[in-house]
Amino acid sequence: MTAERKRHTPAQKRAQRQWGRSRGSLVAVGSGKPIVTYAIMIVTAFVSLLQLIPGFGTQVTQAFAFQAGFLYPSLNGGVFEPWRLLTALLVHGGLWHVGLNMLALWMIGRSLEPMLGRWRFLALYLLGGLGGSVAVAILAPLTATVGASGAVFALFGALLVIGLHMGANMTGLFIILGINFVIGFVPGFNIAWQAHIGGAVVGALVGFIILRTRKRGQHTWQILLLIAVALLLIAAVFLIPPMILMA
Repeated sequence: MTAERKRHTPAQKRAQRQWGRSRGSLVAVGSGKPIVTYAIMIVTAFVSLLQLIPGFGTQVTQAFAFQAGFLYPSLNGGVFEPWRLLTALLVHGGLWHVGLNMLALWMIGRSLEPMLGRWRFLALYLLGGLGGSVAVAILAPLTATVGASGAVFALFGALLVIGLHMGANMTGLFIILGINFVIGFVPGFNIAWQAHIGGAVVGALVGFIILRTRKRGQHTWQILLLIAVALLLIAAVFLIPPMILMA
């Protein structure tokens, strides 16, 4: 057995059979190490540690948190900070919050990242996070939010679409997804369920796009469609919430 084969996990071997290069698939099995997953976890954990520093941690949270008002200078005294749509993924509302999100990221990323490839996985994570922030801006424009829940639910959504396509048993995923979704409505948890919905919808859409454009000759279409998703989300967040806030 070669060193390359030893590095493949059972999940990767199944993915290789389903998405094999012999069929011209763009969704290729990677090196065996979910580098992007680990990198996201490390960066998020580092920011979370900064949040624990008395005084300074509050400043970090306030600087990274998302609230729709930061996108509309005319409604917020000239302040315009669109990067908060994504920086909110790095800050959390406590150790349990970041712990649950990073645990879910670790559990899903180990299988999903090798299937999609690093750049597609990163695009999925960021688009899902963006979708979560956009959903909050549209459905609860006066709410300030933190956390990577939108991005994590995007992984759920994409894995659900891809898993169903591959004929995998998705019962466990349905249960986990349902529990996480219900928690968002439990009083006292203060979780933005809007981000969960937005992330899951965008993740499912991205997963569907990757499924339909996985052949080598469709590489350009895949990139263009993912860019289109990003542009639609940006257009939605800058057009819809202002009408709600000024109503």
